[in-house]
Amino acid sequence: MEGDCLSCMKYLMFLFNFFIFLGGACLLGVGIWVIVDPTGFREIVAANPLLFTGAYLMLAMGAMLFLLGFLGCCGAIRENKCLLLFFFMFILLIFLAELSAAILAFIFRENLTREFFTKELKKHYLRNNDTDVFSSTWNSVMITFACCGVNGPEDFEAVPHLPHSSLESVTPEACCQRELQSREGKFVNKEACLTGIERFQNRQGCYTVILNSFETYVYLAGALAIGVLAIELFAMIFAMCLFRGIQ
Repeated sequence: MEGDCLSCMKYLMFLFNFFIFLGGACLLGVGIWVIVDPTGFREIVAANPLLFTGAYLMLAMGAMLFLLGFLGCCGAIRENKCLLLFFFMFILLIFLAELSAAILAFIFRENLTREFFTKELKKHYLRNNDTDVFSSTWNSVMITFACCGVNGPEDFEAVPHLPHSSLESVTPEACCQRELQSREGKFVNKEACLTGIERFQNRQGCYTVILNSFETYVYLAGALAIGVLAIELFAMIFAMCLFRGIQ
């Protein structure tokens, strides 16, 4: 009976890790294709920092899952205690890293308040100075999400103008409406926007827009994270049971 149970656990673990292996191989393949694709998709990704970072994250995650699945499959089917132990340690490190990230996110959640972002914007924003990383990032966010400031255009009343600025406007260019929401997008009416005509400005604050955009995904990501942690916990239990059962 004990041998049948051990055999069942071995094949279940092999099947479980085989799916992890396939998932990692798919992610790895897609990540490599996105980065080396010669048809022009690479330029689109490179032009968008978020997509560029996402492609490399996909590569790293794919490689990690590929290795993890391979170790788990080999350790289970060959009943190799060394591979099973390495698999357990690898999963344990990932589990602890994810748990630490969750704890840190909970501790520093107060830094994601509306007041915090408003204070930082007024302190560091340099309007159209794209050589400054903070200002460039804020401009990209406002253009992409068609929003303005944290709460609205009034956030920029305390922001000083650049010395070479020709138009004395409270509202920065990034808050002006565009036909296409990208840096290359044509302004609907830039001059009217900068002189304060509201119908040519994006009046809604970015905090509300982004929160509404990602609210569903936050809950989905939370549920997915709990699911992944549970799977990792079961994988560690299976690995240790199989490790202890192998003579």
